[in-house]
Amino acid sequence: MTHQISPAPLTLEQAAKLLDEGSQIRLSEESARRIQHCRHYLDEKLAHSNETFYGINTGFGSLCNVRISHDELEQLQVNLVQSHACGMGEEVPGEIVRLMLLLKIQGLSQGYSGVHLVTVERLADFFNHDVLPVVYQQGSLGASGDLAPLAHLSLPLEGLGEVRVAGEKIPAQLALKKFGWEPVRLQSKEGLAMLNGTQFCQAYGVWCLLEAKRLLRLANLCAALSLDAFDCRLSPFDELLHKIRPHEGQLKVAQDVRNYLKNSEIAARDKNNVQDPYAFRCVPQVHGASYDTVAHVEKVFFTEINSVTDNPTIFPDEDAILSGGNFHAQPLALALDFLAIALAELASISERRTYQLISGQRGLPAFLTSRGGLNSGLMIPQYTAASIVSQNKQLCTPASVDSIVSSNGQEDHVSMGANAATKAYRVVNNVERVLAIEFMTAAQAMEFRRPAATSPRLESILENYRKVVPVLQDDRVLHTDMENTVTYVKRL
Repeated sequence: MTHQISPAPLTLEQAAKLLDEGSQIRLSEESARRIQHCRHYLDEKLAHSNETFYGINTGFGSLCNVRISHDELEQLQVNLVQSHACGMGEEVPGEIVRLMLLLKIQGLSQGYSGVHLVTVERLADFFNHDVLPVVYQQGSLGASGDLAPLAHLSLPLEGLGEVRVAGEKIPAQLALKKFGWEPVRLQSKEGLAMLNGTQFCQAYGVWCLLEAKRLLRLANLCAALSLDAFDCRLSPFDELLHKIRPHEGQLKVAQDVRNYLKNSEIAARDKNNVQDPYAFRCVPQVHGASYDTVAHVEKVFFTEINSVTDNPTIFPDEDAILSGGNFHAQPLALALDFLAIALAELASISERRTYQLISGQRGLPAFLTSRGGLNSGLMIPQYTAASIVSQNKQLCTPASVDSIVSSNGQEDHVSMGANAATKAYRVVNNVERVLAIEFMTAAQAMEFRRPAATSPRLESILENYRKVVPVLQDDRVLHTDMENTVTYVKRL
């Protein structure tokens, strides 16, 4: 697949497809024209004007009042990239680095950043040949741009830093030689255009949103399977109930669960229990609220990934170079905190369903083993789920309410969006694990409902699952079952 970077908005669905192996991008003629038009204007402005422009012919941050001579403008940009490459901690995962490249290209191609066309084309070369700069998770305050991570993203343009090629970490200089590329000599404004921007937060957010949509579907599937495994009523999912409280997410979740349980023998039979616990009965309300949150956050990120977030920005047709704060990630920080909380709730209610399933109620044996005592059955996977859910609660402490002064007081309020982003990433992975534990538990509980059957749709899913994870008869190492379940549910 080849995607053309153009002035048209980039959608999350397009970004998702571009994560597929072998996907390529190229700049449209209009994007190339805009980039060149803006750069020509900047070159003419610097050649014929004595005006001072932040970061173009001045120092950075609190050094913004230090004027830089014309013959040092290129060195200024080189120094900027090298001095700001101060990331630490774990490496950013490759698929998120790939998104960072894509989103940086998307922002620069709109023609307000003053970069050379060759700079953007080299970023596209990196993307197309899967040359992924080594970027680190720690270092950004989510304001003034994601400075440290984007500095590491930029270093390989000049043959500095490290990259991963086919998974192997090598010096960027060797990668340039391998592909026959000359180092890019960053000119005035270009280093600043690369480092300013929210593409670190954007990339994590886009990835989390793409996963969130999958996890919402998986959570509904797991809930439906658990409903039959616990012999629950379907009345809480009746459309009549949700039409009189018509939150979009609530309506959709109730419908999804009804669809999963269509023609279920267990769901249709008479029930002995008048009501079910909240973790089953309130699935539309809880999952639905998370669904609506994801929809809100998606709107925020759609706007952001199609925005210009570096500083200063250049308006050649209006003869204006404006210094502002579009790099501030507050919109993303708030949204990422909200997203993490909403997804954590999917895991929280899932763990409660797992707990109920192993509690020895409604004709199910304690811990879902027929020989309890000698066997512990599924006692401890619930411990694991509980541990992960508690970790999520800790990770959901908002990052966006925090701030810390930097750059000698010049940058006195920051968003902490990068911390919100990396926390949300961990929550997403945690939610998948908790849902996998629920799926494994509900599948085991279904064995004690035989010969009664759930819906044909769920029975097909269970049949395929048993080819991967067999029924638990006697105790075995469950870590393997849990990991295999995670792998299986990724495909659902």
